[in-house]
Amino acid sequence: MFGSRTKDIATSPPPSPNGPTASPSSKSSPTIGEFSLGKRGILVFFTLSVLTLMVALDGTSISVALPIISKDLNGSAIEAFWSGTAFLLCSTVFQPNFTSFSNIFGRRPLVLTAILFFFVGTVVASVAKNFTYMLVGRSIQGVGGGGLIALSEVIVTDLVPLRLRGQYFGVLSSMWSVGSVTGPILGGGFSQNVTWRWIFYINFPFIGVGVIFVLLFLKLKFIPSSLVEKLRRIDYIGTILFVGSLSSFLIPLTWGGVLYPWNSWRTLVPLIIGVVGLFIFTFYEYCWATDPIIPPAIFHNRTAAVSYIETVLQGLILWCCLYYLPLYYEAVKGYSPILAGVALFPQSFTVAPSALVVGILITITGRYRWAIWLGWAVSTLGLGLLCYIQVDTSIPAWIFLNLVGGLGLGILFPSLGFAIQASAAPENLAIAVGMFSFFRALGQAIGVAIGGVVFQNQMYKNLLKYPTLEPVADAYSQDAAGLVEIIKRMPDGVEKLNLREAYTDSLRIVWAVCCAISGVALIMSALTKSYDLNAGLSTTQGLITKEDAPVDEESKR
Repeated sequence: MFGSRTKDIATSPPPSPNGPTASPSSKSSPTIGEFSLGKRGILVFFTLSVLTLMVALDGTSISVALPIISKDLNGSAIEAFWSGTAFLLCSTVFQPNFTSFSNIFGRRPLVLTAILFFFVGTVVASVAKNFTYMLVGRSIQGVGGGGLIALSEVIVTDLVPLRLRGQYFGVLSSMWSVGSVTGPILGGGFSQNVTWRWIFYINFPFIGVGVIFVLLFLKLKFIPSSLVEKLRRIDYIGTILFVGSLSSFLIPLTWGGVLYPWNSWRTLVPLIIGVVGLFIFTFYEYCWATDPIIPPAIFHNRTAAVSYIETVLQGLILWCCLYYLPLYYEAVKGYSPILAGVALFPQSFTVAPSALVVGILITITGRYRWAIWLGWAVSTLGLGLLCYIQVDTSIPAWIFLNLVGGLGLGILFPSLGFAIQASAAPENLAIAVGMFSFFRALGQAIGVAIGGVVFQNQMYKNLLKYPTLEPVADAYSQDAAGLVEIIKRMPDGVEKLNLREAYTDSLRIVWAVCCAISGVALIMSALTKSYDLNAGLSTTQGLITKEDAPVDEESKR
């Protein structure tokens, strides 16, 4: 993974966003064997991996513990619902802000700021005596968690030349995958055997290691400027418009069909306001912003625009699977939450290895389009296979049916990232990478909502087929997660079997919709252009070396 260290790292710029450019000379193009992060770079990357694992664990561990937490804190179903979704919402909304501000104030201060947010949120949630504190803590955690995820990927682009980034992004994807899968298992274990507060206590060692390693090793170059100059560069209007509009758009997506019907004014009004606000934000950024939080130029390139859309779709499909497959195992197979998390391994633990392997292969071959096409083709096949899952599907059968989709979705992680980075102009590379992380998170937030709409409509139709279930069709079809407990409490018999069949048939349509979306993305991927990956490292915030130290000290004077 690491070769002997060399000081002569390529500095030629990436291809123009308007089209491919000729390959740089071999003298300026890094090869697989001549680049190494060095000891300090490896420690920085280790820190980023630890922080990514921490955020992934915290984002998913609370889900299975919510019933126990709700009972302990005397909370309502609505309060429990918001405690589970606040983290994801805040994590998504604030990612572009951290990336943009890191260009102004530097990566290191923003990483420490994100860790501080995460630490404060963890403390508040861990000592919560009611759901008000829990909701505040989870929201603050989400802000910090989103910042850490976005900045981790941005910093990799500061440290590693383009062609060699695949293996590093693959490791970060592995950390996220491991954390996302083991989170519910740890959360269930802590809440059942110790106390749910350990879900938050476990973050403190990660935070301690992260702060120490960031202070010791994450020393990056940065062009000094006065605080006044930095504050002038902030896109205040754009930030307010973006955060407010996106929040107004995402919040009703999370409660639509769960807390309020989709045709309720409580769902439609904020949704419409959010969409209109995002259009106003786009117009403002394009026409008036002098230093926009999201530069419109990053979308001018066809390959980047298509890849961002595909990233949203990949996040949508992945989160649909990770959210609704455990519900199938709990409701239909009768598994406990912990066993349902284990049953998800064939899907989730294929994502990380395939991402890592494909990242290495792209590094070796210098080509990424084949991986995008292969990823969408395998994902489409895998999601089609999920449609064959029945009530009585055997364990070996559903293991096999889950493997294919996980492989395909994993292949897409590094390949889409390469397409976006290779097509980005050097001055927009950091925000381009940050938006890659943001659009993936946005897809995850939308994915649960779309899956919920499809499930509700199909479940209602399926329940009308059974005379004994027809009177409760409207109530039972509202919430896929809430229906799990209803099925578990039912005595064995024809009615329970019919309900399990209706549940499985409804989820089958969810998989079919995901399969269709994947097929559309496969067709769209034909628009992806091939760019040279041999562009050199182009960044203003690389690691400070011994050679830079005297210059840095002089600038301080």
